[in-house]
Amino acid sequence: MQKRGLAVTLAALSLTLSTPVLANAPQCGGASWYALTSRTASGEMMNPDGMTAAHRSLPFGTKVEVVNQSNGKAITLTINDRGPFIKGRIIDVSRAAAVRLGFKRAGHVKVCVQQVS
Repeated sequence: MQKRGLAVTLAALSLTLSTPVLANAPQCGGASWYALTSRTASGEMMNPDGMTAAHRSLPFGTKVEVVNQSNGKAITLTINDRGPFIKGRIIDVSRAAAVRLGFKRAGHVKVCVQQVS
């Protein structure tokens, strides 16, 4: 009986760890921007002028609203890549998204991200 309880607990833990963080609540942290000329993790070519972003765990094609905490500007982006790979950052956005959010020159900013679809 003890082994079955452990298996159920491990299965629940696995489900919790594999579920994207943004299921219901906004996630806040750092954001940066990038503009590569290579393929993204989803297989698309990176388009620095597109409204796209990289997130560690959300499925490709997920729409998220990103809000710049310093100026209140918000946009909707599509997840098409993996990242960021810098501690404290929760999302990397395209160069065009950074311009629209008002932080291209700064390079990074605090944002809140919430899944919209």
